[in-house]
Amino acid sequence: MRTRTRRSALAASALVAGLALTACASDGGSGSASDEERLENGDLPTVSIGVHSGWDEGIAVSALFQTMLEEDGYTVESQEADAGVVYTGLAGGDFDVNFDMWLPTTHEDYLEQYGDDMEQLGVWYDDARLTIAVNEDAPITSIDELAENADAFGNRIVGIESGAGLTRITQDEAIPTYGLEDMEFVVSSTPAMLAELKGATDAGENIAVTLWRPHWAYDAYPVRDLEDPEGAMGEAEEIHTVGRTGFAEDYPTLTKLIEAFTLTDEQLFSLENIMFNDNGGSDPTGSAQQWLDENPDFVTDLKEKAGV
Repeated sequence: MRTRTRRSALAASALVAGLALTACASDGGSGSASDEERLENGDLPTVSIGVHSGWDEGIAVSALFQTMLEEDGYTVESQEADAGVVYTGLAGGDFDVNFDMWLPTTHEDYLEQYGDDMEQLGVWYDDARLTIAVNEDAPITSIDELAENADAFGNRIVGIESGAGLTRITQDEAIPTYGLEDMEFVVSSTPAMLAELKGATDAGENIAVTLWRPHWAYDAYPVRDLEDPEGAMGEAEEIHTVGRTGFAEDYPTLTKLIEAFTLTDEQLFSLENIMFNDNGGSDPTGSAQQWLDENPDFVTDLKEKAGV
């Protein structure tokens, strides 16, 4: 989530995308090439993945697929860019696939603009949401209990960056909806929030923080979300995989794998925890391989589910 906000200037993103991708078009997606040699499974041998910069779950799943596909003989190219650049490139055929389209809200503008030039390939996670979270043994279970128990949490809610959508929604929606105006809302940074969360849970103290699913903190620390009976933090979103036009025809086997692919909370949070917490985000594919080594049945089960 970090400082994710809906893009309001799609035309500007498209211009940047055009300039960036024109320069590297020859290195981009595979394109529909019926005369190109295919793998034994019927797929084109090269796959280009567009990855949203700074979106941990998309980086994690892209690295996971890259690792799995390279093991099966594919050549995988992965490039991080702003979401607008990724979707413009995907629609233009410079990328083959993106694993991180949040719907129905976060990326609805991109779907409206580029949807006719994309193929929807499946939903792999259906509980992406903004939250207020507390330590697992906190004395409350719902945000509507927070005001009357503010003292138990030091009268503080620890937030992240001022420009984050999560910060805006907490300030404009959750705080007035649940009468939390007398609590101090600490606007800081994601690393500062996580440091306070670690310190409090290590010390056995109560803490309330703004957080979001998916995030590795749910695997690293004993935390849980507070219920949001008024829906002030917004509804859960789905994370979709989308391909360029012609993807299913060019990658019939990979399409089946993607359609069958899902991750549970436990799987996704542990993958992110290894990649971004334990290994600091320095080696996504190496971290993905480490996770696969620790989950040896994952690929076999996925292929069996996909029927490939």
